[in-house]
Amino acid sequence: MQDERDRLIACIPRLRRYARALIGDRTGADDLVQDTMERGWKKLSSWQRGSDMRAWLFGIMHNLHIDQVRRPAIVTDVLDDDTPLPAVAHTDSLEMRDLQSALAALPAEQREILLLVALEEMSYEEVAATLGLPVGTVMSRLSRARQKLRAQMEGRAVVSTLKVVK
Repeated sequence: MQDERDRLIACIPRLRRYARALIGDRTGADDLVQDTMERGWKKLSSWQRGSDMRAWLFGIMHNLHIDQVRRPAIVTDVLDDDTPLPAVAHTDSLEMRDLQSALAALPAEQREILLLVALEEMSYEEVAATLGLPVGTVMSRLSRARQKLRAQMEGRAVVSTLKVVK
């Protein structure tokens, strides 16, 4: 049991990184990680020994995130006199904001796959197993996500290469 606990704890940094990139909000991301860890701990008996705990936890996180997206929520920020004003952005910060905006503009199913492959360095097979998708679907969504992201970062219009068939 101690071994499983240590494995769960070892996954927290990667879960936090993915959640922050996925949600874009530190507080929401930390809440998602906490919910993921809580559910993982409760369902630890369903984890198959010898399998990749990281992928199992990412699957839990994915399902929790989908549930949160479907559930309507009112997002509020508490502002008071002590709230610091945003600092003047540097060029790197502007590029990061552009990247965050471009990522946020991607459809959720493309953004999730892009983040798992690029940020978490998961293989296509691992992503497919984590999200419960065929590998071909993962590759297709990743390709479209990269194309849209590249076009947005370069300031070009996104041109769809898909044809409408009647």
